[in-house]
Amino acid sequence: MSTERPDPYKSPRDLFAFELRRHRQAAELSQRQLARRMDYSDSLINMVEAAKRPPTRRFAELADRALGLDGDMLRLYTATTWNKAPDYLRSWLEEEQEATSLRTWQPSIVPGLLQTESYAREILAAWPSITAEELDERLSNRMQRQAILVGDKPPDLNILLDEDVIRHMIGGAAVMREQLDHLLQVVSRWHVTMQIVPYVARPHCGQMGGFVLAERNGVAYAAYAEAQPVGRTFDERRLIADLIRRYDAIRAQALPVKESLRLVEEAVDRIGV
Repeated sequence: MSTERPDPYKSPRDLFAFELRRHRQAAELSQRQLARRMDYSDSLINMVEAAKRPPTRRFAELADRALGLDGDMLRLYTATTWNKAPDYLRSWLEEEQEATSLRTWQPSIVPGLLQTESYAREILAAWPSITAEELDERLSNRMQRQAILVGDKPPDLNILLDEDVIRHMIGGAAVMREQLDHLLQVVSRWHVTMQIVPYVARPHCGQMGGFVLAERNGVAYAAYAEAQPVGRTFDERRLIADLIRRYDAIRAQALPVKESLRLVEEAVDRIGV
């Protein structure tokens, strides 16, 4: 277990870590005892206290409850600007940047990390009442996220897409062709694999919504699941275990990689010039 004390003036994450440790020690609890009260692993508590993992909103709420606080950790979490992304996405973006592997299932659209700018603009513009300024800011944030794929240590990216993602036209022929060509280029990189789940596999458990699993050194520790009106980040072990089972069940229905790429190539040919 790490004994290094975070510097509360260094970053928002360090401040949260410092306060969590201070309140835990004041309650005379070990990390293991706090973990049991919150139904998390003691290694997760250690990582948050060492500022090696960002907290989620759920984590802050459970910490308040376990430590008998009057919303101190939740206020600290919500008052902190983790980045310029929408509130519901902030905690996930930190997880995404630190993962060594990402496993994603998408039943309706291309994942944000693999979207072209034109395709992403079409998707984001569909948000109700979004202004031109908000659209430009969200588009810029989405494009910046993709930097993790070309960094010094990019995560392994394993993608499962429903066949409808490559068949359904979004933004017209030019936009869709550019997007599918981009997919083919991206999956040619060693750290990216893609498989298509064909129409004939329906019904299957993946039709209930898309999700992403973040892994570090082979262990899934966080997930992001789509929901209405917005998605949710969580790190509860039981929920993550359920999503792992779902991902494996969906993947069992997917076409092999080479056949999946051939299906995308055929979709490009059907669009034409």
